[in-house]
Amino acid sequence: MTWLITGGAGYIGGHVVRHLLDAGERVAVLDDLSTGDAGRLPAEVPLVKGSTLDRAAVTAAIREHGVSGILHFAAKKQVGESVEQPFLYYRENMTGLQTVLEAAAAEGVRRFLFSSSASVYGMPDVDLVTESTPCAPMNPYGETKLAGEWLVRSAGRAYGIATASLRYFNVAGAGAPELADTGVFNLVPMVFQRITGGRAPMVFGDDYPTPDGTCVRDYIHIADVASAHVAAARRLAADPSGNTSLTLNIGRGEGVSVREMLALIGEVTGLDTTPGIAPRRPGDPARVVASAEAIRRELDWHARYDVTEMIASAWEGWRHHHR
Repeated sequence: MTWLITGGAGYIGGHVVRHLLDAGERVAVLDDLSTGDAGRLPAEVPLVKGSTLDRAAVTAAIREHGVSGILHFAAKKQVGESVEQPFLYYRENMTGLQTVLEAAAAEGVRRFLFSSSASVYGMPDVDLVTESTPCAPMNPYGETKLAGEWLVRSAGRAYGIATASLRYFNVAGAGAPELADTGVFNLVPMVFQRITGGRAPMVFGDDYPTPDGTCVRDYIHIADVASAHVAAARRLAADPSGNTSLTLNIGRGEGVSVREMLALIGEVTGLDTTPGIAPRRPGDPARVVASAEAIRRELDWHARYDVTEMIASAWEGWRHHHR
């Protein structure tokens, strides 16, 4: 079978493309290249330049490449931007998803994997976040991910599509230097940008009810995220009935504080990561750590990489892109 990867030229999508190819799967990519980079894709991977809002383009890609399964990554993903531009986020993330699902249903595509996020949970007041923890997203980005899960699940029931929604926690690292995250919206590349520019990294709040006063998060290597997608895709491919409906966390089940991350980044890079302290940012929960039991049980999957490996691979990628 052939998988269509929407947003496959992006940071996460590009890694998943490589892992699917390594697993012997056939793939094609649909990406408008607004934030993606065609250079992430191996030469043998067909790239259809088009928007998920363009039903004709999606349908043409499905037909041309004989697609029987879709992995949907194409979305806007900056939390702050989503607060400032909610119409943009609902259009790109929700209308785009609906358009792809409608094309999939009409063309007989019976496997659909949705890229979701731990942002659906908001500020959970629990030690470990399970898939049954109540969802209370705090921004339009998280809202579109939660509503996207609802739409995927409903479409799966209505049209006999086997579906899975994977909720990522804090993704970091690089599977290869050229695939590294080149944005500066996540903690690790944000710190790299500041310390390589001779500036102190910033910690937003050091008075949280955590062991060292800084926020605690569950960091997951991008290569582990990609391998989880391969496992989920194979689970969907093995279901001819279309009855599968999975919603799973992707995390390590271990919390790391911001101060601990800074110390590890300093060890890996050899640079000074002594931080400046700024006030808390509104809406930052003290602790968000995944329970990874459900994905281990459902897909026989577990994370392989630790935090130091994430930082080391991300640092190699950062230097590759900023020589």
